[in-house]
Amino acid sequence: MKIQEIETIVKLMSDNDLTEFKIEAEEYNLCIRRGSETQIITAAPVIQQPAPVAAVPATAAPAAALQEAAPVTDQVTIDSPIVGTFYAAASPETDNFVNIGDKVTADTVVCIVEAMKVMNEIKAEKSGVIKEVLVDNANPVEFGQPLFVIE
Repeated sequence: MKIQEIETIVKLMSDNDLTEFKIEAEEYNLCIRRGSETQIITAAPVIQQPAPVAAVPATAAPAAALQEAAPVTDQVTIDSPIVGTFYAAASPETDNFVNIGDKVTADTVVCIVEAMKVMNEIKAEKSGVIKEVLVDNANPVEFGQPLFVIE
């Protein structure tokens, strides 16, 4: 099954307010559920080939739409290394890791991206000053999506 087909299924589920979609074929099984903050897509082949498991947010736009929405400038950004859910702080009761105007170094933790129930600390990997936060807290992010603008 191609990614475009999965994206179409996710859009149809959203448009028709469906909470679960399941299809079984000779080559694969596909189950998509929504209703929480994220949905899990699990593809498991019936044949003895290993299957990828990917987390896709329920409200995720296709990657092309995300790239079109991103500003087309030569800004230095900190990008998401994985697909998941963006969190600006370690918990709702704590302060954000970084705020606009904060200086960061390559080792500064700037956020957490949750992927498959694993909290991944994201480091700046660049030095500079945070100029803009491009993602709202608890929103889904794609691989390579800009999270922060630094200068």
